[in-house]
Amino acid sequence: MAEQATRKRQEKVGQVVSTKMAKTVVVEVSRRVPHPLYRRIVTKRAKFYAHDEKGLAKLGDRVRIVETRPLSKLKRWRLAEVIWRAHQVKVEPSEI
Repeated sequence: MAEQATRKRQEKVGQVVSTKMAKTVVVEVSRRVPHPLYRRIVTKRAKFYAHDEKGLAKLGDRVRIVETRPLSKLKRWRLAEVIWRAHQVKVEPSEI
């Protein structure tokens, strides 16, 4: 019997910062780590392109993304779930 690799897929939680592409969202993941020399806590950020087939995620939403096979040049993640929704503020044209 051939042994299959049962690898646990990596997951990340971040905030949607762009939804301007079709079926793709940009998710910014922040983490707080101590500086290697000065031991001060610094915030590091990374952006990941994630596949959003149904267009569920909106700007500002907190989402969970899961590692997947390469889908394009930059997309290696897919949207697993929307953890919580951001408040969408509607601006009337007369207010501008």
